[in-house]
Amino acid sequence: MRVRWVSGLLALPVLLETCYAKRDYDAHDYYAVHLQPGVSPDSVSSQLGLQYEGPLGELEDHYIFRALERQHEYDHITTAISDLKRRRRKRDVGSQLPHILDSVLLSQKQELHKRFPLVKRGPLAIPTPASPAPVPRQSYASIDEAVQSGIDLAKNLNIADPIFQEQWHLNNYLQLGHDINVTGLWAQNITGHGSTVCIVDDGLDMDSDDLKPNYFAAGSWDFNDVGPDPRPRLSDDRHGTRCAGEVSAARNDVCGVGVAYDSRIAGVRILSKLISNADEAVALNYAYQETDIYSCSWGPPDNGQSMEAPDILIARAMVNGVQKGRGGKGSIFVFAIGNGAAVDDNCNFDGYTNSIYSVSVGGIDRKGLHPYYSEKCSAQLVVTYSSGSGDAIHTTDVGQDKCYSNHGGTSAAGPLVAGIYALALQVNPKLTWRDIQYLTILSAVKIEQPSDWAMNKAVGKEFSHQFGYGKADAWALVDMAKHWTNVKPQAWYFGPWLHVKHAIPQGEKGLASHFEVTKDMLRDANLERLEHVTVTMNVNHTRRGDLSVELKSPSGMISHIATHRRSDEAPEGYDDWTFMSVAHWGESGVGKWTVVVKDTNVNEHKGIFTDWRIKLYGEARDAKKATVLPLPKKHDDDDHDVVETETASAHTTTVAVPTETGNPPGNPDDHHHRPVNSKISTTKPSNAQPTSALETPTEDAVTSPTPTGEADKDSNFLPRPFPTFGASKRTQIWIYGALALILAFLAGLGGWWYWMRRKKRWMERDDYGFEMVDRDDDDEGAPLANGFAADKARGGKGRKKRAGELYDAFAEGSEDEEGVFGLGSEDESEDEHSGGAAGRYRDEEPFREGVDVR
Repeated sequence: MRVRWVSGLLALPVLLETCYAKRDYDAHDYYAVHLQPGVSPDSVSSQLGLQYEGPLGELEDHYIFRALERQHEYDHITTAISDLKRRRRKRDVGSQLPHILDSVLLSQKQELHKRFPLVKRGPLAIPTPASPAPVPRQSYASIDEAVQSGIDLAKNLNIADPIFQEQWHLNNYLQLGHDINVTGLWAQNITGHGSTVCIVDDGLDMDSDDLKPNYFAAGSWDFNDVGPDPRPRLSDDRHGTRCAGEVSAARNDVCGVGVAYDSRIAGVRILSKLISNADEAVALNYAYQETDIYSCSWGPPDNGQSMEAPDILIARAMVNGVQKGRGGKGSIFVFAIGNGAAVDDNCNFDGYTNSIYSVSVGGIDRKGLHPYYSEKCSAQLVVTYSSGSGDAIHTTDVGQDKCYSNHGGTSAAGPLVAGIYALALQVNPKLTWRDIQYLTILSAVKIEQPSDWAMNKAVGKEFSHQFGYGKADAWALVDMAKHWTNVKPQAWYFGPWLHVKHAIPQGEKGLASHFEVTKDMLRDANLERLEHVTVTMNVNHTRRGDLSVELKSPSGMISHIATHRRSDEAPEGYDDWTFMSVAHWGESGVGKWTVVVKDTNVNEHKGIFTDWRIKLYGEARDAKKATVLPLPKKHDDDDHDVVETETASAHTTTVAVPTETGNPPGNPDDHHHRPVNSKISTTKPSNAQPTSALETPTEDAVTSPTPTGEADKDSNFLPRPFPTFGASKRTQIWIYGALALILAFLAGLGGWWYWMRRKKRWMERDDYGFEMVDRDDDDEGAPLANGFAADKARGGKGRKKRAGELYDAFAEGSEDEEGVFGLGSEDESEDEHSGGAAGRYRDEEPFREGVDVR
């Protein structure tokens, strides 16, 4: 049996070469396709005239197809499906029968040039010398006791690595207490044995003497220069090797040691060239049964302008990883939060760090200070050590025996936490991905620095947007993991869309919308206590960087889920963007949740808060009733089918929310789509339901109170009986002005018509100088000398031509029945494929200042 397993492992590289063949995007088009279960990809590919390339990594029923030639603007699959739908609308013979293309649930043409670049989160231009001066080690009259203890520690653990004494993040004998507190675990022989960490980055030097002893080849792959060895090939392919040294540098006589120096280390290379969404999805699930932790020190650009999220395929891979990886215990994704704090960047604008499936890690320096680069956000779980205060992380570099002393940025923080997790999995391999997050919060140590610390009473820990729940402490986390009982499975409640549709006041005041969560809702959703809270929202604005958003929980805990960014000039605001917070961990979730949107700058840029919805994720009440969260869909948030807020002002107006359906309520598959133009009932359900209240927030929403009547006075152009149409005062002026012009035009048209009628009658009486000729009855109907019919002359009605005698292009049986706004209309075809924002608000009033009609 063992021989068979070994021989299979040896054959693995050949098998992988076949599965992950190099793709030539210059010569061919590639498509990622999701098919219904049981459908043969070969039958679909033959129908489309495409080559079947193989499965899309570990995503079930997902495949890769290849076109023989590259056609830049042509999409084979979308075109074929559109053609089938058009033929069905025209009722072509045979088109109504089931077709193999009906099995295509998702298709995506892979376009490298349309991807945002993934940026390494290494050190920036740190305002210290490029090669920092050595910190004095003997500044005392005699060798400090702490220094001596470090020397004794190395001897006791047989650590002969030459730069170990410089690895202050492991044992800081100058700033006592400012290290990850790991050496005591090593003394217990907790060194990461049996755990595997994968560095997803720009490569890993498996020939380094510091990494070779722990290198895990079966978990490694190069997606840039396709092959089994993710070795660095470019001059700047050093980032991944340095991160790997922090985790798993071996205990030997080369450089230093890693946090988990007996753990296995793998490398997946994706950052050296542009890769497709499909390849990135495969990379994040690569060898996910053998790999425990994926360390990712990269993301979208940290420039204070980007707002990018993982593609749907990548998002599915992350969900697939936490649900199926490690035999169902879940892959652990660790992401560095980003280095854009100096330009107001916020990791909630990064869809990787903003994900509930990521452990988002920030940085502190060797003195425990918040460095200028480390971003702050409500998605940040924990911080640990990196560059700053004149020093950086000392680790392994590319080369057989090369070391590096200036590794920094949040890139260096993430791998340290990944290494701590490797230690925890050694003592308790049964920990799930959510157990790891619980342990991270409960074992974190508060940073004794000024910040916006606020007590989360549910977990008994203070939270800060700068530091998360504090710094990671290896001893505390691993000691807690030894006796940890796994939490129950995940449950969730998805709230309905709440339509706000009001202009956002500029300055300190904000626009608040409330949603009441009841005990019954969470009981029916099988949700016992919160972990992650997300808010998906739409805000139209002509300058996105002016916006900020707060989320206030029923307990009073406030998350700054979005902050203003001075460099963000984007004119589109937020479009179905999901913000995440971990600040409310452990709360019950019952009560009033408030979202406050602010327009921070008083200028010419204006915006409208359109709508939002809340999603609560947490621990199930009853593990036996727990279900698995479905894989995300491309248009999960497109169904904005809720009762629209009807209000005459932004003051104390409420609206009923429709009943959630399904078992349990709130699950993603409970939301049934409807045609865009269909109507919904505005009748309030008989049973108790939550309400959405829209108001200018008071002091309890961290804003100034609005005096009674002030909102009405500011927002109403005409006295109370006249409706505001839910628009701003300026827009109301435009609407009423337009109505006045229309009425004036209609009045003028009526006057002209009346004058023409009078003129016609006057001409009939006075303009014709002739005398009526007597005629016999049998001549009735004969024409008179002036051309008028006799019956007209006697006051009778002349013969009118019937409308039916005119050509009627729309009459029943017409040959053009389908061609003119019928089933074959191109307008209908385009609308059917527009989806999302393009067709979402067709029923809403279009006269909104500063809003693109969608």
